[in-house]
Amino acid sequence: MIERLYEIYKQHPHIQTDTRKLKAGELFFALKGPNFNGNLFAQQALEVGASAVIVDEPNSIDDERLFQTADALVALQQLALHHRKKFNIPVLAITGSNGKTTTKELINAVLSTTYCTSTTVGNLNNHIGIPLTLLSIPFDAEIAIIEMGANHQKEIESYCAYTQPTHGLITNCGKAHLEGFGGEEGVKKGKGELFDYLRKTNGTAFVLWDFDYFHTMSDGINKIITYGTHDALITGKTIKVEPFLEVNLNFTEENINIKSQLVGDYNLPNILAAAAVGKYFDISPEKIKQAIEEYIPTNSRSQLVTKGTNRIILDAYNANPTSMKAAIENFAGLQVENKYVLLGGMMELGDESVKEHTKLVALLQDYKWKGVVLVGGDFASIQHPYLFFKTAEEAKVWLSETKIENGYFLIKGSRSMKMEVTLDAI
Repeated sequence: MIERLYEIYKQHPHIQTDTRKLKAGELFFALKGPNFNGNLFAQQALEVGASAVIVDEPNSIDDERLFQTADALVALQQLALHHRKKFNIPVLAITGSNGKTTTKELINAVLSTTYCTSTTVGNLNNHIGIPLTLLSIPFDAEIAIIEMGANHQKEIESYCAYTQPTHGLITNCGKAHLEGFGGEEGVKKGKGELFDYLRKTNGTAFVLWDFDYFHTMSDGINKIITYGTHDALITGKTIKVEPFLEVNLNFTEENINIKSQLVGDYNLPNILAAAAVGKYFDISPEKIKQAIEEYIPTNSRSQLVTKGTNRIILDAYNANPTSMKAAIENFAGLQVENKYVLLGGMMELGDESVKEHTKLVALLQDYKWKGVVLVGGDFASIQHPYLFFKTAEEAKVWLSETKIENGYFLIKGSRSMKMEVTLDAI
């Protein structure tokens, strides 16, 4: 069946899993989840003009475009693998607890100066998004960059099975998804499945050499390209952080200064990663510099936003204890007045949740702020001296009524907290 589907796909190389977005000629996979069942929309997909409809539940539809399979998601992943095997190009997989998307975007910016690249759109980095990303690789692509998210062990291993990366990069192993991974060591084991795959397949790893745990995790990989602040092939340091991050990179043959449009020195490893990948693929330091300097972050990631007399660091796409700590410490170090911190609760921390929220409150108390607002999550379960609201919408109302001027804000929280809605009231 996969061969037949692939022949259709080659004529109509577009995949859809939502009939509301389906266009004539596209392939429709009837996926199922806790709150949806694509099988119920098979007839509608055919009426829209789908070139093929893949279902995994019995039905009475008589149409040659309908394909019955045991599991539509598995079929999607198998089709993605079939497409992947048609390419003999570098496929770089990126995972990690923090900075995956920014690193992926920076690397794509650098590589696309010289190559025809294909990369993950937004954060389509899960069991559905990754096969869709693979199937979006055009036949003229020269390099593919695939982002992999995970919240439990064996997940990255499963993605590698059909992504078949030739190169890999783990940004870091922090305190994210502790509940699913089973603690910090579980995070390392889970993220390390990418390096395990590269070790077995004689792949190449880009390794942040500053972290000792990566020395162990990458041991035995065929080829290792190191980057970091010292003792690495590509090294760099922060020059200044206000208003944007400026760094100096050492390429052995020359040093270059890069004035990025990123906020926070926690983005230094992300820039170093992009530089290391670019250098490996023979891109000149000058092109690397230009690509990084021209990259503008989006999607509430390390964005500096100006609204009237206020400035806001909007980093509200996601949060975990590691990224929260880095953001708070970076913000505390800025030499500006009237600093306000708006933090949303952190999710998927399991039994560690209350303890990690308590640690954040203790960290906040180490610094002087003009104001602190905590929203939702386990901030509700602990004692603290700060303003608290159950939702970002409630915090937004307070901000609207308070009418702060000449403030400098840090807004951060887990995706489900939707902290970006508070931006409208500043």
